[in-house]
Amino acid sequence: MEKEKLLLRSDRLAVELERPGTVYRGSRFDWSGWVSAIVLDGEFSFASVESTDPGQGSGGYGLCNEFGIEQAIGYADCPVGGQFPKLGVGLITRQDDGDYNFYKPQPVEPFAMSAVQEAEDRVRFEAEPRDCRGYAARLSKIVSVADNRLRIDYKLDNVGEHAIATDEYGHNFIHLNGEPVGPDYELTLPFDLKQAGELQPVFQAEGPKLSWREQPDRDFYLRLDTGLGGESQSWTLTHKRSGIGMKEILHAPLYRFALWGRGYVVSPEMFVRIQLAPGDSMTWSREYEFFKRA
Repeated sequence: MEKEKLLLRSDRLAVELERPGTVYRGSRFDWSGWVSAIVLDGEFSFASVESTDPGQGSGGYGLCNEFGIEQAIGYADCPVGGQFPKLGVGLITRQDDGDYNFYKPQPVEPFAMSAVQEAEDRVRFEAEPRDCRGYAARLSKIVSVADNRLRIDYKLDNVGEHAIATDEYGHNFIHLNGEPVGPDYELTLPFDLKQAGELQPVFQAEGPKLSWREQPDRDFYLRLDTGLGGESQSWTLTHKRSGIGMKEILHAPLYRFALWGRGYVVSPEMFVRIQLAPGDSMTWSREYEFFKRA
C-alpha cells in the first residue's frame, strides 16, 4: 500500500522512512527523506521525538531537516495573503506582516513529491518545482544504507527566475537506545566550546567535549555562528556507560552549529548555506554512523 513505510536494510541497519505527506503535513520540516526509525544490529535504537506531550511541538521526530528556518525564500517581499515557497514543503500563505516564524503552523499547498525504492538499501525522493512569483527549485534526495552507515545525498536545482538564498540543517531528534539524557551522554563537537561563550548551567564542557551534569528538566540550547567552515565537519554522541553512539558527518562547509534538546532527546544541528543563481545547482550530503563500542 502507498501509505506503508519505506524500509531500508543493510547487514547491520534497519531503517524506516515515511512517504512524503502520509504522516507529517506541517509547514516547517521537509516532507521528503524523513527517517522515522533506526535500529542497529537488531537491538539498538536512535530515533526520538520532539515532544512527549500530545499536541505540543512542531511534529518533529527521527532524522528530518528544514530549509529556511530564518531565511524564508521570498518572504520579505510577499504580501499578506500571498504565497512564498518553503523547500521540501510547498507554497505557504503569508498570514500577517510580522517576521517569518518557522514554529507557527501555516497553510500549505504541498509540492508534488515522489518516493521510489530503487533497491533494498536505497530510496530516491523528488520534489517537483512549482513557480511562485519567479521562485522555483527542484529538490532531489537519495537515502541509502551500507553496513552501519546511513547517507542522505541532496541536490537542489534553481529552475526559477530569481536567485535563491536560504539555509538547510538536519534536525536530528535522537536518543541512544532510549537512555535518558544526563551525565552518561557525551557530545564531541567540531570546535572548542570556549568559542560558544557562556553555557547553560546544565552543561559541562572541556575543549570540544560537552556533557550534562544531570538529566535536564527543561529545554537546553547553544549556538555558534563563527569559527566554523571547512569542507566537512562532524559531531559524535556517545552513551559512555553502554558504548552506544552515533556520528554525523556533513560533507559541505558548515556555517552554523546549534544544539537543542530536553531530558529525552538531543538534537545536534549542522547548517549549510545555500546561494544559487538562476540555473545553478548545489549538492551536499550527510552521513550517519551508528555504533556499539565494547
